[in-house]
Amino acid sequence: MDDVLIIGAGMSGLYQLHRCRRAGLSAHVVEAGDDIGGTWYWNRYPGARFDSESYSYAYSFSEDLLDEWRWSEHFAGQPEVLGYLRHVADRFDLRRDITLGVRVTSAAWDDGERCWTVAADDGSTRRARYLVLAIGALSVPNLPPLPGIERFGGRWFHTAQWPREPVPLDGRRVAVIGTGATGVQLIQEAAKTAARLTVLQRTPNWCSPLRNSPIDNETHASLREHATEIFERCRDTFGGFLHDTDRRKATVVSPEERTAFYEELYARPGFALWMGNFRDVLVDPVANATLSTFMAEKIRARVHDPAVAERLIPHNHGYGTRRVPLESGYYEVYNQPNVELVDLRETPIVEATPTGITTTAGHHEVDLIVFATGFDAVTGPFDRIDIRGVDGARLAEHWADGPLTYLGLGTAGFPNMFSIVGPHNAAAFCNMPRCIEHNVEWVTDLLALGHTRICATAEAQAEWTAECHLFAARMLFSKTDSWFTGRNSPGRDEQRKVLLYAGGFPTYQERLAEVAANGYLGFELG
Repeated sequence: MDDVLIIGAGMSGLYQLHRCRRAGLSAHVVEAGDDIGGTWYWNRYPGARFDSESYSYAYSFSEDLLDEWRWSEHFAGQPEVLGYLRHVADRFDLRRDITLGVRVTSAAWDDGERCWTVAADDGSTRRARYLVLAIGALSVPNLPPLPGIERFGGRWFHTAQWPREPVPLDGRRVAVIGTGATGVQLIQEAAKTAARLTVLQRTPNWCSPLRNSPIDNETHASLREHATEIFERCRDTFGGFLHDTDRRKATVVSPEERTAFYEELYARPGFALWMGNFRDVLVDPVANATLSTFMAEKIRARVHDPAVAERLIPHNHGYGTRRVPLESGYYEVYNQPNVELVDLRETPIVEATPTGITTTAGHHEVDLIVFATGFDAVTGPFDRIDIRGVDGARLAEHWADGPLTYLGLGTAGFPNMFSIVGPHNAAAFCNMPRCIEHNVEWVTDLLALGHTRICATAEAQAEWTAECHLFAARMLFSKTDSWFTGRNSPGRDEQRKVLLYAGGFPTYQERLAEVAANGYLGFELG
């Protein structure tokens, strides 16, 4: 029996394995994919890349690793990111404790033996004292029903299930369903070579310029020299990014000063406009409206056809209240003669046919259909596993009305189980690796104490969940339908849920440090 069983060999699972070894704990990883990498293994669609600066996304725990690796771009593409994670796995000899190609189907707690029994789809079982879920927040694809898809004569798939072999887009008629972050990246690439690109959009999103560029030798040397400062800055910012909130308010500065600041942020790379803006634009509807108006004018200026521009401007949510896609010429795509935007609010999809897709306005002949329809976010990866705690209680039922957690790491009634990126956890609303490293280290320190039973109390869980709801209520995203609130999955009619910890990464670190300093207050230790 292992000390620790880790589900998932993405960025959090790899680091969790490394930290367990350093703490003297025996650990093993079980991974559904045929290779390590998690998100960066599955999402191999054309155009997939970072939207965090590469050097802010990398692991910070090893100076040698920082010396060895050089990023080629400020926002690296998927092949380079996967290459980096493979290098990490090989560099620290992690693969010998990773089983690939095995999907976990169930996990059951034995209170008498004080251990977890985990079963997989190949019929195998493993037992471990502690169970660590490193299953990610965006790992279960949403695949909305499309009547007639079984009759379609071409190929079709979800972006997160892109085939491992190359899929040629050159000269082909391609349909992309969805215009979230993934859809935006794919659409930009497909438009370059597709004979015809049909974009089927239900809800437009506010997109900011990525402004990617290569990293030259001088810049690389400077970034390496200042790596410690870069990581420290990320630890001190609300979202764990390089960009931090401006302490002024949009509603207080003059219109001229406000517009000048928006222009300055718009010209910067990455999430500057989203994460580095005035402190009231994500909490005050009036402030947010000034930014949304600014962005709407940017779209109108970049799209030649006014009717198309209006279809690309969101009218049901303000800028930054949903996950902001970063783009490189996305809006200009719609000026190309080979690209057509179909507004599904005006002309919904009726069915797929052997040769394409029919909407209420007519038929679109296509050779390839790609679903860029996002994920059953945050709780979806947990729902896919039949997790049973004390007395056989099912986690899915425990969370039926919304997740209940303590610190976003543990759940009452499910001893010795911890999630690295999950509901009510800063990592789900954060520059992932910065929060992942913090959470892995915190969890490992707790496990290394050697307790045979560690379980969050119901009281601590209730208090933490209430705190998460309080933080979320202040944010405009909590009033918007998106994966942030669990309102993007097909067939979901329930009310919006609080899935994220919105108190900010610095506050989250302080709260967890306080819990540890007080003997892991809120956990029963046995």
